[in-house]
Amino acid sequence: MAKNTSSTTVTPDTAWLARGRHLGPDPELDVRRNLIALKAAGVLEDFLELEPAEAARSTVLYPRDAAADPGPSARRVFEARWRIADGVTVRAQLTTYDRESRRQQPDSVVWILAAEAEQRWHPDWPSPATMFWPDSDRVEWNHDMVPDVRIGTVNYLPADDDELRARLKDCAKQSWHLHFVVHEAMTPDGRGRQPLTSFLPPSLRHQVIEHRAIPQQAQIADFALRKERGVRLPRGGAVVLPSAEPAAAYDAEHFTLHTVFLDGSRPTELIERLAELAALPRPLAPEAEAALTRLRQGWHLLTPEEELAHAQRMAHHYAQALEAMTQSRDRYQEAAEALKAALAEATDGQGPALASPIVPAKPDSSPLSAFTKAIGRFRGPGK
Repeated sequence: MAKNTSSTTVTPDTAWLARGRHLGPDPELDVRRNLIALKAAGVLEDFLELEPAEAARSTVLYPRDAAADPGPSARRVFEARWRIADGVTVRAQLTTYDRESRRQQPDSVVWILAAEAEQRWHPDWPSPATMFWPDSDRVEWNHDMVPDVRIGTVNYLPADDDELRARLKDCAKQSWHLHFVVHEAMTPDGRGRQPLTSFLPPSLRHQVIEHRAIPQQAQIADFALRKERGVRLPRGGAVVLPSAEPAAAYDAEHFTLHTVFLDGSRPTELIERLAELAALPRPLAPEAEAALTRLRQGWHLLTPEEELAHAQRMAHHYAQALEAMTQSRDRYQEAAEALKAALAEATDGQGPALASPIVPAKPDSSPLSAFTKAIGRFRGPGK
């Protein structure tokens, strides 16, 4: 079983988070075209495209958290806003990144998508992924961080035992998605080869990855799952895998199904188990937490009402800064007057006039050096 990390933060029930890779030549162009089409169709209220430097600059101009900076490897930042059931507003932010460390896949572009609604997220709501990416297999945006694993399709387990176990480890460590494994009791026909994730509610469809074991892999897949994830795979059945940090409510037996029919019919029990697992508290990875912070504190696509509220907050902020500067000036003036009075008292009015309290005289050339102790008590914060 994968080792637990130290994360104690759980994903908010208002958030939808995903991470993947785009293998095409121009991911930003695919996003841009899809956003334009959906806004023209009235699906989106509005969208915005930012260069990373522009997004980072806002963290300096406004009092926001430093985590709102998308980072030096960011390529583009896209924001979109739409409304769903009962007028609930959803705000989402997609950032594309260069993946320089993954040298074996130089054309791979990593993307992170964070969306948040005004109330608890519902599985039947539209998937935020399809707001940015075309809902089509012809655009290769739906690759997981684990090589050779893709969202929305059937991923057959490697035939080699070592490769199979390595994939299970990588899925536990690198993937943000939920995973399940199905064993084919016999080779299915065309209907049975269709991905079972197509039966999921829209918002879960792009958060779940399906793996398949062919009939001859019954023992090797069961052995690998038992060793790496602590679960069993029945012949002709399926198992919904725990996350890297299994929730206390995760029960391996409950999430194991002994029979799954691959005949094109809806696997009701499997869909219910996947929905249950998605509803359990899940640990929030550090990168996911940073993405959610950027969404909340680095948001740019404001409505007119939000623009007004933001302007009022900034006016209040600048008024406070001006008041602090004024108070500092007044304290400085008071200290300067006290210094003049102390000098006059110490010299019986015969001391030299101070040209400017801002530029203190050098001890070797000023008569003030003889009276340092006498006037030291008048030096306050303003001085």
